[in-house]
Amino acid sequence: MGLTLCEKILASHGDGRDPRPGDLLTCSVDRTLATDVTAPLAIEAFRAMGAERVHDPSSCILVNDHFVPARDIRAAEAARAMRDFASEQGIGLYFEVGRSGICHALVAEECLALPGQILVGADSHTCTAGAFGSFAVGVGATDLAAVWALGETWMRVPATIRVEWSGRREPFVDGKDLALRTVCELGVEGGAYRALEFGGETVAELPMNERFTLCNMSIETGAKAGLIGPDEVTRSYLTERAGVAGEWPVADEDAEYERTVRLSCRGLSPQVAAPFLPSNVEPVDAFTGVRVDQVVIGSCTNGSIEDMRKAAGVLSGRRVAAGVRCIVVPASQRCFRMAAEEGLLAGFAESGAHVVGPTCGPCLGGHSGVLGPGETAVTTTNRNFRGRMGDVTSRVYLANPFVAAAAAVAGTIVHPGDMA
Repeated sequence: MGLTLCEKILASHGDGRDPRPGDLLTCSVDRTLATDVTAPLAIEAFRAMGAERVHDPSSCILVNDHFVPARDIRAAEAARAMRDFASEQGIGLYFEVGRSGICHALVAEECLALPGQILVGADSHTCTAGAFGSFAVGVGATDLAAVWALGETWMRVPATIRVEWSGRREPFVDGKDLALRTVCELGVEGGAYRALEFGGETVAELPMNERFTLCNMSIETGAKAGLIGPDEVTRSYLTERAGVAGEWPVADEDAEYERTVRLSCRGLSPQVAAPFLPSNVEPVDAFTGVRVDQVVIGSCTNGSIEDMRKAAGVLSGRRVAAGVRCIVVPASQRCFRMAAEEGLLAGFAESGAHVVGPTCGPCLGGHSGVLGPGETAVTTTNRNFRGRMGDVTSRVYLANPFVAAAAAVAGTIVHPGDMA
């Protein structure tokens, strides 16, 4: 009996035996990830367990991204705790404001996870890096502290659900729509403690940025991880950006899956998730006319330079509607620079949009775009739970960058293909 991609990776990091769903394994860890929100808690736990030195400083990634630049004194103290820890422990992969970005975008852009590796991060969307063909999972701060100290952790092997996408995509449909439709089909608990392994002809044609989006939202089904087997698209991306190549694990042809879900892009239009669940998904036309107060284009889900170009294409030559706030958040400093060099930032400003530096702020209702009572937002982020982006009476609709930009111009939700 063959192994899924998840099982192959865990087998290579465990005790040498072929793992099966439900098995408990102690696995070595290749990389760890923490942010200004989670690192301070992990540092406290690290000290409390009596640890003095991290097992491997070169494996640790520390990123300022959630409340940056510091929104208040408490945020400044948290950032300083992480900054001091990085200096004390000799952690080179420390990303400061101005040289940073949203942590998952940085991992993707800097190729800080590789096919076949295990990445453990104290943030639920760590699963983004599964697009590399890595086993990337979110954990609690205490678990992360233990990995810092020991270089390993325990894993209960998840069963794998194979999600296969077929068919040619329609105009204005991208990886975000595949992600939303997947969450809709599985539900917010349908992937609970499973690994989602994405494949099929449509996924094979996705560029890496859209693969990251697809894996990013695996957690919205309750999944432990989302993975895409490394292929020529992966190889080209890693070779170009990091000069990395190799023979990487893929699922066996006779791998045993818990089940296979087959989905089609044929006739699929842009998808929108309505409040208050990311699984509450319908075609964009179902929400035509919904009035919008704010639009956010960015986040770890849709903040790549490719996403910036999509939004810019819709906004070009148009103005943000009166009464609408449009906030654009390039996901990394690299993306910000590229957008500036290409004239995208100037174009956003000319359209009446407000561009901020890389931050998670608007996504979690932290800063740089908090919603007030009764307000409605269309956003390219990944969650729309009640109160997620601000007041508990606010409403959040999730969409791709084309749809979000079109809503900013129209002042209501509209199919981007219907823009005059």
